[in-house]
Amino acid sequence: MRYWCLVILLCSYLPTQAQISDSLQQPIEYIIGGISIFGNKKTKDYIILREATLKKGDRVAPDQLSQKLIESKQLIYNTGLFVDDSVYVDRLQGNVAFIHIRVKERLYFLPLPYFRLVDRNFNEWWVQQNRSLSRVNYGIKFNYNNFTGQNDNLNIWLINGYNQQVALRYNLPFFDKGLKQGINVGFGYSNQREVNYATSLANQQLFFKNDNNYARTFYRVDATYSYRPDQFQRHYFRVSYDSDNIADTVAALNPMFFPNGATQVKYIDFTYLYQYFNTDYNVYPSKGWQAQASLYKRGIDKTTNMWQVGLYGLFAKPILPKTFIVADASATIKFPYNPYFFSQALLGYGSYQMPGLEYYVADGMAGGLAHFSLNHQFLKYIFKNPIKSKTHDKIPFRFYAKIYTDVGYAYNPYINNNLLNNKLLHTWGFGLDIVSIYDFVFRLEYSFNQLGGKGLYLHANNGF
Repeated sequence: MRYWCLVILLCSYLPTQAQISDSLQQPIEYIIGGISIFGNKKTKDYIILREATLKKGDRVAPDQLSQKLIESKQLIYNTGLFVDDSVYVDRLQGNVAFIHIRVKERLYFLPLPYFRLVDRNFNEWWVQQNRSLSRVNYGIKFNYNNFTGQNDNLNIWLINGYNQQVALRYNLPFFDKGLKQGINVGFGYSNQREVNYATSLANQQLFFKNDNNYARTFYRVDATYSYRPDQFQRHYFRVSYDSDNIADTVAALNPMFFPNGATQVKYIDFTYLYQYFNTDYNVYPSKGWQAQASLYKRGIDKTTNMWQVGLYGLFAKPILPKTFIVADASATIKFPYNPYFFSQALLGYGSYQMPGLEYYVADGMAGGLAHFSLNHQFLKYIFKNPIKSKTHDKIPFRFYAKIYTDVGYAYNPYINNNLLNNKLLHTWGFGLDIVSIYDFVFRLEYSFNQLGGKGLYLHANNGF
């Protein structure tokens, strides 16, 4: 009797057949036996492998393998080199996994006609400038992306029309064996017929136009050293020499445009920029977060001296299938405070935009913006290219409905009685975003602002 009790007790501790099977199917860890890449006719293998979070010889726990495959796919796509990519386990030999990476390369060289409005946004041109075709720049852009297969870019811009612009730039993201250090050098020259010389108390730009000559001439030479210690972080150190010249009439209209009523300033400036990207798609994130910090120093004399500190953060999180929230915020401060107009561009310029205030600007020495949106993908459409192509046979379009709200503030110690400065600003609305390849994002937004204004606004960008 004791013998059978002992047998029963021992058997209770022995693994079942199902448990044995599970242990054979789920090894303690996988070893990456090799990574093969397909579809890259131009891009070097090491540029793709640089972004993957899996390397040959890595030991990966089973519950981490699928996450690293997804993460590698996202990082490779975010290089901007491909219209599509996939990263997957091709086969298993015991606990040894062999990985395949398949990519579809973009068109890297395509001389493009250049046609762009001189105004800050489409609505300003359409409404305030009466859709005038004289207010456009045209020309040609020679953008040779992935120039030598190392994700390096050579850009030559020849622009005419309302303004003139000549630009030459070369960017090599990695020049060392460790694929961490890069260099970017460029030259730019531009002539403008029209100058925004001041801002009205109604926060509208005031312009001076010279029909017979150019009202502003600007040129810059710059060089940037970059450092990427891993797939997520980026450091940039830039130095440039700038020369900015305005017509005598501009200085007469606004003696505070440049210091001391000057018509020319020349200066050296320095920039340090730190960026962190850990999102599924950097251009239109639906999951993850981004961070950015910058320090800018203009001039080495008292006349042009200015420091500027900037911070930016973004957080995106799925809350339901195909539904996600996005929250981002930015802040800027400039010092020492000075009243010179060329130092005060803030809200309404560059990335400092609030939906619903497209017709306004708010100059200042410090400010911040915060944005919140709820986005839902309600449609995905695949356009089948009638022209035979191995890489562009299918062009996806994703459609997102959204609601959003924004708050902003622009502090200006030299203005106390205008429409928008030194006040908490609030806008809100709803819209439609269309996202496709080549980092194309088209935004159709119906926005409201606290001034009682409302309207339909269009925004578009692409990565070519």
